[in-house]
Amino acid sequence: MRLLVIEDEEETREFLKVALEEQSFAVDTACDGDKGAYLARLNDYDLIILDHILPLKDGFEVCNDIRSSGKHTPILMLSVKSEIDHKINLFEQGIDDYVTKPFSMSELLARVRAILRRPKILQEDEITIDDLVLNVQKQSVSRGDKKIYLTRKEFSLLEYLMRNAGTVVSRGMIMEHVWDSESDPFSNTIETHILNLRKKIELPKKRKIIHSVPGRGYKIDLL
Repeated sequence: MRLLVIEDEEETREFLKVALEEQSFAVDTACDGDKGAYLARLNDYDLIILDHILPLKDGFEVCNDIRSSGKHTPILMLSVKSEIDHKINLFEQGIDDYVTKPFSMSELLARVRAILRRPKILQEDEITIDDLVLNVQKQSVSRGDKKIYLTRKEFSLLEYLMRNAGTVVSRGMIMEHVWDSESDPFSNTIETHILNLRKKIELPKKRKIIHSVPGRGYKIDLL
């Protein structure tokens, strides 16, 4: 899944990026409200972590820009203010959750996971297709009784494919949700990761579940 962190404090921004990437998220960052609002309108993020006090545009303005553009991307606000009236105002502005600074990273990750379980189709922590099991919380993958080691990016790619089981996902959709904005869309990185996934999960005497759809993309399905 792809997240956007809008935070002007460099140390906090980099800390969040590293911590979230360790959980297999693709993470874009912005250091001011103007750039953050632009990226949020331009790209299809799964979640936005938004600081309240920002240069150029504050969190209120960024949130308003995002909602006014028709985007319903979940927004988790960070703020040093903890007053009830302030929180109510933020929720009325269109945010989905709120964390007071300074915050515990474990709490923030729990809130991120909770928000990501709220889409139209409930997203479970454990996804199963045939005897392939992916557990988001434990960051583990197994097929039958065999545990499978995946890199963070392979894990993210497999999670995205499994959450869209039976549906063809294009190369562009994969790039949008699994890779960050610094990735080269013209490289063969997706093809390489698909090849690696097949080698790891399509074991002898097991059903083939990752399928290429010529000219359209890839899908996970039991054909």
